[in-house]
Amino acid sequence: MERDDPSARSRERSAQSLRQRLARTIESFRGSAVPDVPYRPDEHDRIVEERTFEGTRVERYWLNAPFSYAVITYDETDNQHLYHAVEPDLDRFERDVLETLYDDVRVPLLYTEHDGEPHEVLRVELRKRLERYGVDVDATGFYRLYYYLYRTFRGFGKIDPLMHDPDIEDISCDGYEVPLYAYHDRYQDIETNVSFGEADLDSYVVRMAQQAGRHISVGNPIVETTLPDGSRAELALGEEVTPHGSAFTIRKYSDEPFTPIDLLEFGTYSLDQMAYLWLAIEHNKNIVFAGGTASGKTTSLNAISMFLPPQSKLITIEDTRELSLHHDNWLSCVTRERLDEAANVTMYDLLRSALRHRPEYIIVGEVRGEEAITLFQAMNTGHTTLSTMHADSVQTVINRLENEPINVPRPMVQSLDILCVQRLARFGSERVRRAGTIAEIEGIDQRTGELDYTGAYRWDSATDSFEQGTKNLTEEIREERGWSKSELLRELQHRRQFLGFLKDRGITQYQQFTAMVNRYYATPEEVMARIDAAEADERDDPGAGSTSGGTSGADLRSG
Repeated sequence: MERDDPSARSRERSAQSLRQRLARTIESFRGSAVPDVPYRPDEHDRIVEERTFEGTRVERYWLNAPFSYAVITYDETDNQHLYHAVEPDLDRFERDVLETLYDDVRVPLLYTEHDGEPHEVLRVELRKRLERYGVDVDATGFYRLYYYLYRTFRGFGKIDPLMHDPDIEDISCDGYEVPLYAYHDRYQDIETNVSFGEADLDSYVVRMAQQAGRHISVGNPIVETTLPDGSRAELALGEEVTPHGSAFTIRKYSDEPFTPIDLLEFGTYSLDQMAYLWLAIEHNKNIVFAGGTASGKTTSLNAISMFLPPQSKLITIEDTRELSLHHDNWLSCVTRERLDEAANVTMYDLLRSALRHRPEYIIVGEVRGEEAITLFQAMNTGHTTLSTMHADSVQTVINRLENEPINVPRPMVQSLDILCVQRLARFGSERVRRAGTIAEIEGIDQRTGELDYTGAYRWDSATDSFEQGTKNLTEEIREERGWSKSELLRELQHRRQFLGFLKDRGITQYQQFTAMVNRYYATPEEVMARIDAAEADERDDPGAGSTSGGTSGADLRSG
């Protein structure tokens, strides 16, 4: 919040009072020492203590060891799981010292150039201030103060523990004094013990916008942006558009983007489907991933893009940066809202500009408006495009494309080759993401004038399996390449075998995966010969494999 508001003035008076108290007591602390040692769990006391909570404890795990951990409990009365983020406790004096440190450390930490890592710079500044105050602390007390300073200036404040949880995908704050909710991989939407008061939440939303280089105010109360770590955030300030108070939703960014092997592990796609999509991308087929919110559209788009041929020129266009590709010839473009007198840079602007860069592949984060016309014009002029849309069926995608506000003429829509419609569904007690339908756009029916499409694959929810339908696109590829039918079937089988080999060995790290795909493009026969040899060895000796001397991913990458 601004310095002239009452809460800011109150905090300033409190800080000044504390400085005076510290000044009066400095003489009694002369000679105190601040430890200059790393924290060692086996030598020092615990930084964060064990705590108990009501309900049945389901599990406990570290979030940011040794500073914070999570406890999941189950409330039998309300029949729900609860998420408790546990951080270090501070006594009254430590809280007072921390308030003073916030003011004294802010300027040198944020506005002074330093050599070294941010965490080391913060430790040095904290030690200087404590020695200047004459405060005597042990190593545990020092690192308790360090933790709260770091989470304020370099972390995510109150939600820092949640941002460190790899099992959390989304974090939602719905207003003042309302518990935050998180979408957890195992417990789905779960209530947390984190909440914000009115002044704190308003200040926090403003701070998030500023850190991302955006402006949010009562006059401009809604902002969509990307946080410094790459996470996507939707911010709302005040009570005009969100009556319960300021609000935010964060879609967390993963340091390691999902690969096609991850999608196979999750069951989102089958080996047959993945080999089919790989062949389609290599042969310049246009693909759209559609689905509802949190159905995994962007995740699949990012993963499937790892099949792009290594030397091809690629341009990505997004509102907020989410795509992360391991591709050498890649230009990433992001839209920009108006700043002062500057003009907006829209997806439409970026797409028109992208065509002048002569890309072979164009990836658009999401098609929503006028940019769709240019996207389909690009398809019609030989540019291969990949994109996503919000729609829950093939017919809904077609209707959205042909009507307001997108308005793509039907003859242009038939340039689209493949439409993958994903679903977030329940299977048993779990919520799963599945490719509900993979359809091929056939063209315009001459009798009815309607757009024809056929189902290449369909998900059967009763058995959690994929059924194969009519696939005409592979026949088109066969004719383009001059392959016989047996050669086409052999190529698809090779790709299924290749992907199955990587899946069996858990090769999910995106750099490894991309390197292996590039190796396949360079020398497919050699790669398949190595896989055949490795699988033959394993049949002869079931104990052989990547962990016991067999062929591993590294072996395939080596010459």
